[in-house]
Amino acid sequence: MNYHPSFFTATCLEWNNLLKPEKYKEIVIASLRFLVVENRINLYGFAIMDNHIHLIWQIKGTYKKEEVQLSFLRFTAQKIKQDLEINNPYALEKYRVNAKDRTYQFWERNALHIELSNESILIQKLDYIHDNPVKAGYSLCPEDYKYSSYRFYNGQDDEFEFLKHYAD
Repeated sequence: MNYHPSFFTATCLEWNNLLKPEKYKEIVIASLRFLVVENRINLYGFAIMDNHIHLIWQIKGTYKKEEVQLSFLRFTAQKIKQDLEINNPYALEKYRVNAKDRTYQFWERNALHIELSNESILIQKLDYIHDNPVKAGYSLCPEDYKYSSYRFYNGQDDEFEFLKHYAD
């Protein structure tokens, strides 16, 4: 199966600031790294906000879009749940749901997934992702925000070492 790159947004349940602690942003980074290393995706851009994430990725090989998304969201949820159980059980209760298939829910259902059929739309989404931390007040300029792919595209170090330039 050949997918176009896509813009993916996942929102934390009820827009809670679940990802505010750096250790939870690092869980997202670890999951993305795993998907790249396992050759499931190419990752072209991202921004990890306190209550949502934006990615530009391309599903690779025979993997299905739904499988990769579910794997990514499930892994991050399980790791965050494990940490909350040990370090902040009170906060964990905010994510308790009355559902048949789960006790806790960390991500809103129906994450946004938009295929990017041409380069100009991809660049527009990449600019949007990189401006997001500035608009949210996390930093004064995009290069000051650590959990974004901006510095990679700005010619600075690729500290994450799993990004691929969209033009390559």
